[in-house]
Amino acid sequence: MAADRISGAWLARPETQAVFAALEDREHRILAVGGCVRNALMGLPVADVDMATDAAPEATIAAAQAAGLRAVPTGIDHGTITVVSGGIGHEVTTFRRDEETDGRHARVAFSTDLAEDAARRDFTMNALYATREGEVIDPLGGLPDLRAGRVRFVGDAEARIREDYLRILRFFRFFARYGTDGPDPEGLAACAALAGGLSTLSRERVTMELRRLLAAPDPAPAVASMAAAGVLAQVLPGADPRALAPLVHLEGALPPDWLRRLAVLGGETEGLRLTREEARRLRLLREAEGLPGALGYHHGAAAARDIGLVRSASIGAPLPQGWLEEAARGEAADFPVRAVDLAPLTGPALGQRLAELRDRWIASGFTLDRRNLLAD
Repeated sequence: MAADRISGAWLARPETQAVFAALEDREHRILAVGGCVRNALMGLPVADVDMATDAAPEATIAAAQAAGLRAVPTGIDHGTITVVSGGIGHEVTTFRRDEETDGRHARVAFSTDLAEDAARRDFTMNALYATREGEVIDPLGGLPDLRAGRVRFVGDAEARIREDYLRILRFFRFFARYGTDGPDPEGLAACAALAGGLSTLSRERVTMELRRLLAAPDPAPAVASMAAAGVLAQVLPGADPRALAPLVHLEGALPPDWLRRLAVLGGETEGLRLTREEARRLRLLREAEGLPGALGYHHGAAAARDIGLVRSASIGAPLPQGWLEEAARGEAADFPVRAVDLAPLTGPALGQRLAELRDRWIASGFTLDRRNLLAD
């Protein structure tokens, strides 16, 4: 991990350099900030490029337009202008300081002081800035924390949380992705003390953070810490984290799936905002019964695999031998009887007879053919 300089195609690309130049040509300071700098330092992919500037929002718009770039006032009340360069959006936000917060929203004042902007950020590893040449600026000691895998709140942890209670969940999400050797004690104590504030947040915001947390490569240590701090019970009453680590182990090289992991936690989900499809799949993962062949036939091999993983993790056992193969056989199987084969039956009687024969066929391991099924 470089100590004071970053590089990468995202920083060097002409589209991004044009945004730097647009502001600097008008003698404004502009820096990359937050996740793009953090990830570049860690050698991780950079998706979005966020920038911070001492230019007021109107000055950012004027500078962008003067350089032939498109400026979209996506969050102008909070100082954010999306500058589109070569079809790529760059969020450029004026340095800010918090004037008033209520745990959900903040009223901000614009600033020209980098130190004030850094002081209002959540974690020290997110208060890292970089020039267009890649020189890292670290006003709050975030580099040592990043190297140590220490997710540490900026300043007083309780004060940061009271500004926005979502930072409790962000603390555990960042620990799941970047932390080592246990969560920061001061941060953990603050999250435990203020966990009740999560009830003031919208279901959408809580769900978004939980989705991101459970999609981490291994969220089990973070979720165990959430449970110990009383945070898990606030967002998922009745959840039990003990089966999550076994599930992560059983998943092996499978891509992380937040719903599969949510299923194994159990608990009530009324406080979450799930889509209709997510709610349907969660019920299936938690409640489906049957053998892998039948599950594969009715729901597909991937769903049968996930149901098996959730079941196995819940009892601390490996996936039964042959489960995946049987699920795949079930998905590929083609029921050999058609409605026309059962004439003159119609209506409910036809449906009932088809269901009976299908159940016999599945129970046979898909071996009974049309002749044998109709012989009865």
